[in-house]
Amino acid sequence: MHLTSEDRGVLDRIAQDGGRIVDRAVDWCAINSGSRNLEGLERQRQILLDAVASLPAAPLEIPLTPSREIDANGREVAFPHPPSVAVIVRPDAPVQVILTGHYDTVYPENSPFQAVRTRSDGALHGPGIADMKGGISVMLAALAAFETHPQAGNVGYRVLLSPDEEIGSIASGPILSEFARQGHVGLTYEPALADGALAAARKGSGNFHIVVHGRAAHAGRDFAAGRNAIVGAARIAEKLHALNGLRDSLTVNVARIDGGAPLNMVPDVAVVRFNVRFPEASAAAWFEAEVARIVSEVDPDLHAHLHGLITRGAKPFNAAQQQLFGAVKAVGALLGQDITWKPSGGVCEGNNLFASGLPNVDTLGVRGGEIHSEAEHAWPESFVERAQLSASILMKLASGEIDARAIRAAMENA
Repeated sequence: MHLTSEDRGVLDRIAQDGGRIVDRAVDWCAINSGSRNLEGLERQRQILLDAVASLPAAPLEIPLTPSREIDANGREVAFPHPPSVAVIVRPDAPVQVILTGHYDTVYPENSPFQAVRTRSDGALHGPGIADMKGGISVMLAALAAFETHPQAGNVGYRVLLSPDEEIGSIASGPILSEFARQGHVGLTYEPALADGALAAARKGSGNFHIVVHGRAAHAGRDFAAGRNAIVGAARIAEKLHALNGLRDSLTVNVARIDGGAPLNMVPDVAVVRFNVRFPEASAAAWFEAEVARIVSEVDPDLHAHLHGLITRGAKPFNAAQQQLFGAVKAVGALLGQDITWKPSGGVCEGNNLFASGLPNVDTLGVRGGEIHSEAEHAWPESFVERAQLSASILMKLASGEIDARAIRAAMENA
């Protein structure tokens, strides 16, 4: 594997465009696009439609079905989502690549964290600068530069930018699966791990809610007639927490109990909300059986109902993944980048792609850290660095030096 003069021309183009790659991500971060902020998401989506218009195919808007959620009163409600943005380029080319990202962030509309500033150490500090508005800017820069390469016609690609990754890709999950089935390899633009490494094996994840119904009563006049849903929820939460340590590498995080009543009233409804992380499918099955048991053992004077599901399957570092990561490491070496990787307990769209049979690297975004906090940051030099890495991967897929078909075949054989 080597860099040709044409390859170097693409890399030079990215280097020359470095300031714009950073600046547009900074501008995007000034738009609050928290997963629940529909107005902000729509503003961000419209800007992305303009940003992808430079690619050699018209952007598509893919409507998403509203997701079903449980409110604080235990009722199922519909939550709408804006469309995903997609671009499909050369769908008949011999090599097909799926590139995914998300334009939602974890920061709600009323968060005080609303803009990017530059820290004294040079890092860019702002909401979504790493996760993953910076990553989307890197992706689009790599694609725009790749299109100038003489062998670009050998690679077709599908870009999917979704509004709901931070809440589990509930609505966009079926679209991710559909795209995954049409590709040989996948590239996703979550930020690199804090030390710059790629995420290799990933755990799976699921979000669940147990609604507990009791019976309201006056806390003084008729206390004995009441059935306390909060107490029932607390007992369920304790049993859920006790699952930790019973299965290797499986964790259950009881995140919140909603419900309650005035102090002079026995509360009649509560909702226990929790997340699970697991290393493989058998652990997920064990967990689901344990949760079903816990629900069935609730106090007979109460009623408990389970809602939720496994949203992302585990992503083991199998032979196909190892082959793809090895190719990425070789490309990095051409650029003077030392590509390393390690397992992660986090989840992302890469889990969805893997579950549908697509080998993928899902941390090709910028280098940074402290995501999902008000200390989130990214290193500005990593924007050009990572865009050059992605463009080089695409060029080596186009030349055949990375054998995408063989990697996909290894996945199918696994």
